[in-house]
Amino acid sequence: MSDMPKLQIVLVTGLSGAGKLSILRALEDLGFETVDNPPLASLEELATRAEKNLAIGVDARSRGFAAASVLESLTRLRQNPRLAPSLVFATAKNEALLRRYSETRRRHPLAQSGAIAKGIALERELTAPLARAADWLVDTSALPLARLRMLIEQHFGAAAPGMVLSLVSFAYPSGLPPEADLVFDARFLRNPYYDPALRPLCGRDPEIGSFIEQDPDFEIYFSKVLDIIYFLLPRFVQEGKKYATICVGCTGGQHRSVYMIEKLSTHLAESGWRVGVTHREAAKFQPVPANSEIPAKE
Repeated sequence: MSDMPKLQIVLVTGLSGAGKLSILRALEDLGFETVDNPPLASLEELATRAEKNLAIGVDARSRGFAAASVLESLTRLRQNPRLAPSLVFATAKNEALLRRYSETRRRHPLAQSGAIAKGIALERELTAPLARAADWLVDTSALPLARLRMLIEQHFGAAAPGMVLSLVSFAYPSGLPPEADLVFDARFLRNPYYDPALRPLCGRDPEIGSFIEQDPDFEIYFSKVLDIIYFLLPRFVQEGKKYATICVGCTGGQHRSVYMIEKLSTHLAESGWRVGVTHREAAKFQPVPANSEIPAKE
């Protein structure tokens, strides 16, 4: 019995409109059996009777909902040697939730009077203990569906054992990636943006890499970043983490951060780690005329 892999029991909860159903669908595509919004009294029975990986959607609409009851059930399930339970909480900023409800013209399940903002506030209060206890808190405010599905696949896919690394480049003005475990800043490095011939390119182009590596501090910095990552990854594995997100940011998310993520990806993959790469601002990369005026900031 001890040699048998444990069944994954994923409790998916969160705020209405934050992507819970999308997470359940992604898990279903990975082979999970899924049950959405069952009576809370049946939660433990569903989990203990499971014969395959199971994802259960739980939210404030559930009959008899109480965050404390969910957490008590989760604690008991974690004592079952046959199961590997985890709690995923989908959240989003108020403005994102309001926009989504406005676009779909649906009523918030807790907004009795039709005031969506009041329903969001009430649900956030009711589910706050679950958000604090979540094994994975995923903020979908600015997360495209394709990126969310990729994160689910990385976190819960069973294609290969071991921890999965997600490497993300980003632009600081657009905010830190909410899923980040480690963040490194590349803004102090030489900026190709101020070379009109290089400005239209991105960090995947060899000319950009050559330019950045001419910075006398680049090799020292990159070596220290690798040292930190290689020091921490075994500790993450020892802690039981199944995934880790490593982010590098610069001003525009086009040159320096992209190049560093590509270079990190090569090093980590060659060392045997499972690596996925996302350039968050990639869709914004637009060719800039070489003779255009350079503003004060990238």
